[in-house]
Amino acid sequence: MIFICLLTLCGATAVEAQQVIKLWEGNPPTDNEITAAENRDANHWITNVSSPELIVYLPEKGKGNGKAVIVCPGGGYAGLASHHEGTLVAQWLAGRGIAAFILKYRMPNGHKEVPLEDAQQAIRHVRSHATEWQIRPDQIGIAGFSAGGHLASTASTHFTVIGGVSSRPDFSILFYPVITMEMTTHAGSRRNLLGDHPSLADLHTFSNEKQVNVNTPPAIILLSDDDTGVLPENSIRYYQALKANGIKAALYIFPTGEHGWGWNKDFAYHRQFLELLAAWLEDI
Repeated sequence: MIFICLLTLCGATAVEAQQVIKLWEGNPPTDNEITAAENRDANHWITNVSSPELIVYLPEKGKGNGKAVIVCPGGGYAGLASHHEGTLVAQWLAGRGIAAFILKYRMPNGHKEVPLEDAQQAIRHVRSHATEWQIRPDQIGIAGFSAGGHLASTASTHFTVIGGVSSRPDFSILFYPVITMEMTTHAGSRRNLLGDHPSLADLHTFSNEKQVNVNTPPAIILLSDDDTGVLPENSIRYYQALKANGIKAALYIFPTGEHGWGWNKDFAYHRQFLELLAAWLEDI
């Protein structure tokens, strides 16, 4: 376990006693069979992830509000955009009193179960240590960007109970998410997750708009209308499925921005989406 200290981007608030935690005590249930060394380039793009971790950002002592969010960066299930869809997100959350956990999840590499195994384990781990981190076990959410949004929505629609601990998140935050595995999907994400010739069963199982039911957690969804990377229909389908099941949901579609803006300040609606998200998190 490694302890580090950084500053948030929302002021001089220190994020103290961060930890990098190995997600599984032993070997994960499924081996993704990646043997190449993990690589992080100058743009914080991480590839060949085979050793999953949780990177912990806790609020200043006495300033936590009991909420927690597990953050899943995007990357088409080929890598992780760990900075603008990871570090900056966690720092902003911690600065607002929300414990944040960046999930460095494994790439599937032909093993579709692998990312979901890591997401479910991350939720169970945070819930099991809620008292230690001064988190309410019923206020643990998950956030995801693009393919990370697919993972977050998969965790929100496919959950289990192991050892009396549920992997169900209490809310979801989805940025320009991949949702469906059908015609309007992101082809690269589908290929990397399900292979070149996915079965009809897998297409159905991982089309998360089809997996929503009355037990799916509330969600806020944020995207751009001109997104050609992951078509807006993905988000709209998920929103419609939530509403059809009576689930609290918010959908914000910004006029421009294309795909992948994350926490980049050059996104034209950066300030607006932060205000919307902050208000939603206060109410959830």
